[in-house]
Amino acid sequence: MATVAKTGRPLGSRARQRGGSKLNMLFVVVILGAAAFVALKVVPPEFANYQFQDSIESESRFALTGYPKRSQEDIQNEVYKKAQELGIQVKPEDVHVVMDATTCTISLDYSVPIDLQVYQFALQFHDHADNHTI
Repeated sequence: MATVAKTGRPLGSRARQRGGSKLNMLFVVVILGAAAFVALKVVPPEFANYQFQDSIESESRFALTGYPKRSQEDIQNEVYKKAQELGIQVKPEDVHVVMDATTCTISLDYSVPIDLQVYQFALQFHDHADNHTI
């Protein structure tokens, strides 16, 4: 007869459960590592887009103020320069600026390719700003 522990189970019953927690820990580490890898690839373009959107909103708000008055080309060049600073790969002709006497509208559509080694996709961004009041 096998020796019995205080719990009423044979002492050898835990031997069959060995390694289960190690396998679970390995599974959790792999999942967390994959999530961190995806975050390292996706978060920087998202953050750059957030900064760029803030920049074009400020640019559109103050486009018609100041002296001397700036032209559409001046604003387009400023927006393009900011995109280059943030590492956003666009061409100057991708930046669309529409101005009249009271409004300024800036828009830009671009995509950022993301390579996750096993899956590739593109983040699509459609930035738009104008100086219309709420």
